[in-house]
Amino acid sequence: MAETALVTGSAGFIGFHTSQRLLQAGARVIGLDAMTEYYDPALKRARHRILGQSPGFTPVTGRLEEPGLVAGLMERHAPDVVVHLAAQAGVRYSIEAPRSYVEANLIGTYEVLEAARAVPPRHLMLASTSSVYGANETMPYAEIHKADSQMSFYAATKKATEVMAHSYAHLYGLPVTMFRFFTVYGPWGRPDMALFKFVKAILEGKPIDVYNHGDMRRDFTFVDDLVEGLMRLRSAVPGTEPVGEMDSLSPVAPFRVVNIGNGAPVPLMEFVRAVEAALGRKADINFMDMQPGDVPATWADASLLQALVGPLPKTPLEEGVRRFVDWYRELYTDRSGG
Repeated sequence: MAETALVTGSAGFIGFHTSQRLLQAGARVIGLDAMTEYYDPALKRARHRILGQSPGFTPVTGRLEEPGLVAGLMERHAPDVVVHLAAQAGVRYSIEAPRSYVEANLIGTYEVLEAARAVPPRHLMLASTSSVYGANETMPYAEIHKADSQMSFYAATKKATEVMAHSYAHLYGLPVTMFRFFTVYGPWGRPDMALFKFVKAILEGKPIDVYNHGDMRRDFTFVDDLVEGLMRLRSAVPGTEPVGEMDSLSPVAPFRVVNIGNGAPVPLMEFVRAVEAALGRKADINFMDMQPGDVPATWADASLLQALVGPLPKTPLEEGVRRFVDWYRELYTDRSGG
């Protein structure tokens, strides 16, 4: 029988791409999304319309934190795999609206965990973030490094979800993989992310804001490469035997944390040059101080991921940025004048 997957945040950036790949692989996908107004819901609806072209896709609109919603979906569909991607994202917005992070990230994840306890999937996969490494200055970031100094409330809520999930893995034997994403970019990306902002501003002849005066590095990960990692990790269900000294496998639970990143930090100004090259235009740059809650660099140690699923594709930065620009021009050309 075809695999059934419940994907939360299916109208989001990564959730859309993940759902699309699952459908292409022949899975039946139940996609839950709240269509919140954190950014333009029209973009989310457009993603769901594309997914809806597949007969294997079942869309559900609702808030993750609504009591019993996820439990009802689990009871009705008994998914083999749950991919929990829904969250309130954004480092800076967590300073402005922290309650939304408590509701979506903490209470929402609690609802997922409770539903999985009642109807256990073969594999429960939950999204975390590289932001949980916080003030850790030892790089590349490895899953076995201590991560107790989060720099933003967003990161704090995501670290809390890791701890919550570990407790459920221990108490109820739920096989859980948490994945820490590193600066994901690509077509259908979020409007609040740097690449979207840069392309939009440059095409409109407006300056771009570059923080910490450009002295930043990010482990940019193309969305297709990340989703390939997620697809392969479905089969890497945590058990009792670690795959090596780098394994974050818990000694008391079928629980593991895995970085998903390109494993190569890129200077921010190099990223800006790639955007300029893809657009054929120079950027007017507004250099700014570091934003509260942000960190100057991220860099993933991807050795555990490779040990679990083998080497992943690594889309060159220039190609990934060009593919985003091609998508943006096609979707927004009338608005941007580009």
